[in-house]
This record gives sequence, C-alpha cells and structure tokens, in this order.
Amino acid sequence: MNNFIMENKKLFSKIYKVAKLQKVDVYVVGGFVRDNLLGIKEKKDIDFVVACSQSLEDSSREKVGLKFAKALDKELKEVGSLIEFPDFDTARYVFTEEDENGNKIKKLEIEFAGARTEKYERNSRKPIVTATSLAEDLKRRDFTVNAMAQKIGSLGNLGKIIDPFNGQEDLKNKILCTPLDPNETFSEDPLRMIRAARFAAQLGFSIEANTYEALKKNYSRLKIVSAERIKEELFKLLKTEQPSIGLRILYETGLSSMFLPEMDALNEVEEIYGQHHKNNLEHTFKVVDNVAKKTNNTLLRFAALLHDIGKPGTKQFVSGRGWTFDMHEHLGRKIVRIISKRLHFSKEESDYVAKLVRWHQQPINLMDEGVTDSAVRRLIVNLGDDLKDLLILCRSDITTGNPAKLEKRLKNYDYLEKRIEEVREKDKLRAFQSPLRGEEIMKLAGLKPGPTVGKIKKAIEEAILEGIIPNEYEASKKYFEKIKNNYLEQMEDWECLTS
Repeated sequence: MNNFIMENKKLFSKIYKVAKLQKVDVYVVGGFVRDNLLGIKEKKDIDFVVACSQSLEDSSREKVGLKFAKALDKELKEVGSLIEFPDFDTARYVFTEEDENGNKIKKLEIEFAGARTEKYERNSRKPIVTATSLAEDLKRRDFTVNAMAQKIGSLGNLGKIIDPFNGQEDLKNKILCTPLDPNETFSEDPLRMIRAARFAAQLGFSIEANTYEALKKNYSRLKIVSAERIKEELFKLLKTEQPSIGLRILYETGLSSMFLPEMDALNEVEEIYGQHHKNNLEHTFKVVDNVAKKTNNTLLRFAALLHDIGKPGTKQFVSGRGWTFDMHEHLGRKIVRIISKRLHFSKEESDYVAKLVRWHQQPINLMDEGVTDSAVRRLIVNLGDDLKDLLILCRSDITTGNPAKLEKRLKNYDYLEKRIEEVREKDKLRAFQSPLRGEEIMKLAGLKPGPTVGKIKKAIEEAILEGIIPNEYEASKKYFEKIKNNYLEQMEDWECLTS
C-alpha cells in the first residue's frame, strides 16, 4: 500500500466515521488518485467529493459538502482550521505545524466539495454551481487523468478505482484529453486551458490533438476568468521542473496573449543588412528553466519570465553596433508595474519583480566598467536582501552554447560574488543606512523637516558609497560639519527653526 495512504489512514478512518453518521459517501478524487497511480508520493493537498445516496431531488443534498466539512471539523478537534466557501458548497481544512521560529506552516490541505457541476455563462466571471451525482461530477472534470475516484471505506481503506473515461489508459500513454468534447469542457471553465499547459509541464504529458486545437479555438474565453485565478494557475505552472514546456503551449495557442501579451512580443526577430538579433522569447524560456534548476522561488521564476520584457520597446539597429536594446531594464521595470496591476499582484510582489528586472543588467555593466568598491557598494545598497536572487537571475541569463564563453562569464560572476563579500565584510553594508539619521541632522543644523535635511542625508550616504568616508557614526558626523554650510546657504527660510 502507498506510504502516503498508510500515513493518512487515521484521517481517512475519521472521514469514513463522519460519512456514515452523515449518511453520505465520500470519494477521494482527481490528483490524489492520479499521483498514486504515477507513484508520486508527496502530496500536500487532497480533494474529496461528498455525494448523497438519495435522489437529486432530496433536500439533504443542499450544501452537502459544506455540512460534511463542518461535521469533520468537530471530529478533528482543532488540529487545523476550516475555511468555508458556501456559494460553491466547498470547504477547505488546513493542517498546520509550527517551525523552529514558532510560525505556523501548512502541512496538509484537504478540500471537500459536494458532487457538482460548474458552468460559466458566456460573459460571467462567476460559475453557476449545481448539485449532481458522482458520475456527473467526474464527467465535468478537466482531464480524464483527473476524472477518477476512490470511495473511502471502513478502517480508512480505499475502494476500487472508478474510471469512467479510461484515465488509467491515458496515464499509461502520457496523454492529456478531456472527458467530454474539449470545446465544451474549456467553455464551461476556461481556466482549464491554462491548466492543460501546466499539467503538460508538470507531468511531462502531451496534449491530445483535438484538445490542443480546442485550446487555439477557445483561448479568447479566458477573458472571463478573474486575474486572481489566472495568476494562481500561472504560478503553479512556474513551479514545475521545466516551466518552458507549459509557457510555450501558452504562447503557441494564443492563451498568453489574453493576460501577458508583452511576452508574445518577445518572439519578433528582425534582420537588417544580414544582421539579426536572437529570439528573445526562446532566450527567456531558457532563462526561466535555468532559474527553475537553481531555486523554488516562484516569484523569482516570474521575474525571469519578465527580465527582458522591455526589449521590444527599446530595439534599435545602430550602424557599427548592430541591434541594441539600450536601457531595456528601465522600460522593463515600468512594464512590470503594468503587468503586476493587471494580475493583481501585491505591492511587495510587484516591488520585488520590478527591482530584479530593473537591476538585472547592472552586474554585467559593473564587470565591464570595473568592479570597484564604490560600484559594489551601490549594488549591495540598491538590492538589499534581494541581491542573492539577482545573482541567481544573472547567472541564469547566460544561455550561450559556447562552452568557453559560458566558463568565462561564470568565472566573472564568481569574482563579483567574492568582491561583494569582501566589501560587505569591510563596510558592514548588509543593512545599510546612513549612521547620521534625519532627526539628528535637524537637531544639529536647527532645521525643520524639509528638502535640505534629505539633501544632507543623501550627501553623507553618497560619501560612504564612494568610499570618501567609512560607514561609521563619528566619520559621518565629522563630514556633516564639513558640508552643512553649503546646504544651509541654499535652504528655504521656512526650513529654519529660528525663522
């Protein structure tokens, strides 16, 4: 028996106990059944369907999934927390544990839903949910490999696999296809189209020909799906071992044009006088895969997807230089803000991605211009705690097929990282702030809050970054005394406390 099933037999036994009391049948469905058949052991979420044995007209079917979850919550005796979604007859129970710092982290998430169908009207973002039988529930699922179920039996045992659409055969053949006509399946819930790309990347499966054509035919339906759902599914795709598989499907089917048209523009390659530039889309896909090999940070993988997003808007052919993309990182930062707003990113997420896109050229420029102490200091201060992630992105940005070039560039980054640690150790810049704070500057100079205080503070910080003075309080105070009169002569009258 699968180890995961053995570990969770106690949980399954409790589910069976509550199901018997509630006079319902509970089935484990979808990804759990699929992954067990594939031999995938690690599972952090399990989906269950709750079905009544009575007829559909029976009033007991109303909110059956939610009722069951509430009853199970009492049985579990607060080892986690219940989150209810009444409109969808769904509830999620999250098991948590504390890490070494006392923070609660998710251990396992289980979700219960009444057997149902979901259907989106032509222009609606909210599905119509209808109670139904298990057979109809499975029929309305996204792919045959996810349309399988097993009933929870006594002692936590699982019954035989219910597989009405030959999902096991499709698993064996590594094929993704829909239980019903794919046009109907994707029209009912257009997010399933992005999910097709995600599963292709996650499982290493191909998409059946008719299903693939349906993606290209129905891609515009994605416009009715909320930004939050699109972002969630896109991030699941980016979490896969080789995201480029799914990203390429999104591009080829037109799906990405509905929420990330800027990415599509990267595929434009021009030629003048026999000179052409590299395909920035293919390059981007390689960079995302390179980052995926180095880190599980999904947001960093997303930054990799957008790192050259400013190139189409800055592309120029310059005689004697060829194709250039000067300052594309600055335009890229602006575009990131637009995309972040479109996909409903948090401010913190947007700031992080924008910062990495803005600065991803700086290490290269720095190595070209010279790895001076002052240049390294600026890099440390500007990136802060995100410098490590920037360097992962920069190393991943090397996609040359020339072994000699690859070795040389990687050695350059080795040297840069060595210099960063040297400067950090010498200057203690990891959490850099001017030793002389604004409040003290105001007190020493007899100033009110205003632009002059900021100018003096910035001048001190610049002196530290340029190596004129050390990053120490006494040195900063001495430098302040030296420069203050120049700034006080230029201040506005209202800034002076004695005015």
